[in-house]
Order: sequence, then structure tokens, then C-alpha cells
Amino acid sequence: MSRRSGILEFAVLGLLRESPMHGYELRKRLNTSLGIFRAFSYGTLYPCLKTLVANGWLIEEPGSAPEDALAASLAGRRAKIVYRLTAEGKEHFEELLSHTGPDAWEDEHFAARFAFFGQTEREVRMRVLEGRRSRLEERLEKMRASLARTRERLDDYTLELQRHGMESVEREVRWLNELIESERAGRDQRRSGPGSPAAREGTTGEADGLPRHRDAASSGGTPPGHPGPPDPSADTTK
Repeated sequence: MSRRSGILEFAVLGLLRESPMHGYELRKRLNTSLGIFRAFSYGTLYPCLKTLVANGWLIEEPGSAPEDALAASLAGRRAKIVYRLTAEGKEHFEELLSHTGPDAWEDEHFAARFAFFGQTEREVRMRVLEGRRSRLEERLEKMRASLARTRERLDDYTLELQRHGMESVEREVRWLNELIESERAGRDQRRSGPGSPAAREGTTGEADGLPRHRDAASSGGTPPGHPGPPDPSADTTK
């Protein structure tokens, strides 16, 4: 199995774990929710689905709406097939979620893994994030060394392209640092006990591993774009 097809199988299993879908809806979700799959066609998706069915990880079911099946029959078309995750498929997906090797740190695979972080254990998320950060820091060091060697030979546009690439990697490293800090903060809040102030704060989004905005949300104020509570001193009868 190629790395790219492995990523597709992982994403398909993850989406079907949320709910059963037919092929058109599944491809739409892959394209919209996981933009890295925009280049995938039906000619790629359906062989993947057939493989997952053959492995016992998915089952095929007829569409649930009787009128849809009747309309398809009258039009001479096949009713849509709905794909459902089996118990073995769920177990296989959970096993894939626990993997934290170098493949999980690569560009496309990391994006797919991150899309399902809500279904991933905190310790696994931490290992994937730290591995991705380490991989990008190595890449950034190589880019800087290469730029230092070739700067004199590059024209202005090529040099600007090199700088743009480095800035993109630097931004992602900063983003990963924020995510890792938030994951650690959430873990520390859980360890402090259910009755502690930190644990009570753990009910917010920050304890879920996602950094909150550092404005009103972190200072206890009203989030931007939302009206604040009415002023109790205001006389509304005047």
C-alpha cells in the first residue's frame, strides 16, 4: 500500500466512524473538511472503499430513503450505496490513531491525523505534535543552511521565494508550540483534581488542546462580537 492510499483509507475510516455515508457525500467531506484530498477522484475513492469492504472494515448497505431507491429504479440507475464502519473497522481505526511514528509527522499524513485529533488520546496527540515540530525544526535548519550557501547566486525573486518558504515553516513551528503548550496545560489541569480551580477551568476549549484567543476569552470578559450582560444599574423604565 502506498503512503498516499494509506492516508486516504485512514481518513475514510475516520469520517465513517462519525456516521455512515454514501460515496458522493464521503468525497464531498474529504474535499471540504480535509482539503488535502481535493485531488482525489471517484476513480481513486471507490477502489479504496472496495478494499476496505474486502478487509471487513466496512459494509455496504442500500440507501435508507425508500423514495430515493424508487426514483433511482424508475430512472434505470442504481440506488446509492451507504458505507458503514464495522466493529473490526472501528478497532482498526483506533489502532491507526495510536500510531505516532515518523509517517504521522509528514505533511499530508499530519494534516489527516490532526483532523481527527478530537478522537485521539491526549498522550498520542502530544507525541504527534512534538514529532511534527521536531521534523519542521530539522527542515528549517536545512533551509537556513542552504540559503546561507546559495544566497549569493540567487536572483531577487528566487531569494524571496526561499524566504517565503522559511517563513511558512517558522509560522507552523510557532503554531505547534502553542498547541503543545495548551495540551500540557490541559494535562496539568486534569492532574490537579476535579475540585480544583484549574480543573474547573479545564471545561473550556483550552483544556481540549486548542489554544484560546488571548483577549476577552482569557481575561474573563465578553468574547468579541457578542453583546455583554445588561448593566444592572441601568433604568430601563425611563
